[in-house]
Amino acid sequence: MDADVIVVGAGLAGLVATHELTSRGKRVALLDQENAANLGGQAFWSFGGLFLVDSPEQRRLRVSDSVELAWKDWQGSAAFDRLDDEDVWAAQWARAYVEFAAGEKRSWLASHGIAFLPMVGWAERGNLRADGHGNSVPRFHVAWGTGTGVVGPFVSSAERAADNGLVTFHHRHRVDELVISDGRVHGVRGAVLAADESARGAASSREVVGDFELSAQAVIVTTGGIGANHEMVRRFWPDRLGSPPATMVTGVPAYVDGRMLDISADAGVRLVNRDRMWHYTEGVQNWAPVWPGHGIRILPGPSSMWFDALGRRLPDPCLPGYDTLSTLRHLRTTPDIVGHDHSWFILTQRIIEKEFALSGSEQNPDITSKDRGRFVRERLLSKGAPAPVEAFKNNGADFVVAATIEDLVAAMNGLTDEPLLDPVRIRAQIEARDLQMDNPFSKDSQVQGIRNSRRYLGDRLGRTATPHKLLDPAAGPLIGVRLHVLTRKTLGGIQTDLASRALGLDGQVVDGLYAAGEVAGFGGGGVHGYNALEGTFLGGCLFSGRAAGRDAADRL
Repeated sequence: MDADVIVVGAGLAGLVATHELTSRGKRVALLDQENAANLGGQAFWSFGGLFLVDSPEQRRLRVSDSVELAWKDWQGSAAFDRLDDEDVWAAQWARAYVEFAAGEKRSWLASHGIAFLPMVGWAERGNLRADGHGNSVPRFHVAWGTGTGVVGPFVSSAERAADNGLVTFHHRHRVDELVISDGRVHGVRGAVLAADESARGAASSREVVGDFELSAQAVIVTTGGIGANHEMVRRFWPDRLGSPPATMVTGVPAYVDGRMLDISADAGVRLVNRDRMWHYTEGVQNWAPVWPGHGIRILPGPSSMWFDALGRRLPDPCLPGYDTLSTLRHLRTTPDIVGHDHSWFILTQRIIEKEFALSGSEQNPDITSKDRGRFVRERLLSKGAPAPVEAFKNNGADFVVAATIEDLVAAMNGLTDEPLLDPVRIRAQIEARDLQMDNPFSKDSQVQGIRNSRRYLGDRLGRTATPHKLLDPAAGPLIGVRLHVLTRKTLGGIQTDLASRALGLDGQVVDGLYAAGEVAGFGGGGVHGYNALEGTFLGGCLFSGRAAGRDAADRL
């Protein structure tokens, strides 16, 4: 045997599994098709949001949360409807994960030196029904250090284990086949790729310079999802979401290609819920791209007005920060707009200063560097927008700025092949909304949501602008943002039991094979069901990677 366990994929789930194995003295061969600069994988680039329930941070902000409320929210969001088959393990994973998020998760992370910002974000507020999709309360805890801060302790653990002879890194090794004999997985075969010193996240060479085969007592697959493989995204795009856009921006590096899903299926592993996926509708082109088609997601507060490509305000629950897939479904199934791959935010300078955050470690240097003083100065005390947001406003291809609606709409029309927007129509909708601001109560659901948000201390201080009229010159200038569909997450994948052991077509455990992270639908083949509550993707990698590493260590 070349190692006790082979871990395929050096992202967060793979690193966590490696940590659990090496902390018990097991030898690990850690393989990845990218170079050493990419340790941590996609998680490195993330905002570092983690879903926690009834945390000290929530309680300090007077947020009342509980396992019961979180589980109710999860069930309403997941809408598991394949409980006798594809969801049978996913639903069990979901319950276990909610209990983990309300219990051991925070202290376990703290034991690895991971701490959180004092403000808890209120992501994915849902479809406006108590029993439906969405978070009833704020649960989005951002780690100091963003995704790099979450990944860092496990990268360090792997490097220490390598120094101690327990980890062997196999960079630029692409797995093409699982080696199986007598019904048991005991190794991998693949191609050695040419050395490539490209920077982290940049597309790398796929030139093959050799082949390899490695053997071990178990293999853990942690190779991520399909977000950079637009062909695969389109292949599994479900009818319920309409037609996929002709053009999309990409929210993950090019190596998030989904290859190991089909390779696992060819070996007799069961894949489930492949029609479930999570793509954002608030993507903008990165003006300083790292990978091909690089897009960044805007994490919006509740105040921007959202219009379709023809200039009509989106209906409930398609509000900023509320219901991701309902918005995607509306944009891709409404007959007269499916031919257009964009929508629009219209907002004010006052809103962008308070409410716009950009998802990603590189777009939040103050948090990524754990510079608390800088964070307070730029996020709470500064009168302007955070520097990365201002840079997008000034340099981004999807941003336009003007003093009047007429000039703004003209600039917005200049970003599309034909002038689809009527300034008279857009002005009328904004004026109707502005009239709702004259009273502390309103019939407009978005205005109600803004006022609801302001009742929460965390949003009032850092994420929701003081209610105002968009056409108030004192709040200007006006800003238009063209929004694209941004590919991101796979919600289905390899079906696993609660120990992250992969299952075969007959529903039985495939001896010697584990799967964790996004390739396993973050646990069980689809722990989220149809909808994510946010902060649950990194957490799913942590939880399932931990389960895989611990069970493999116990069985060896």
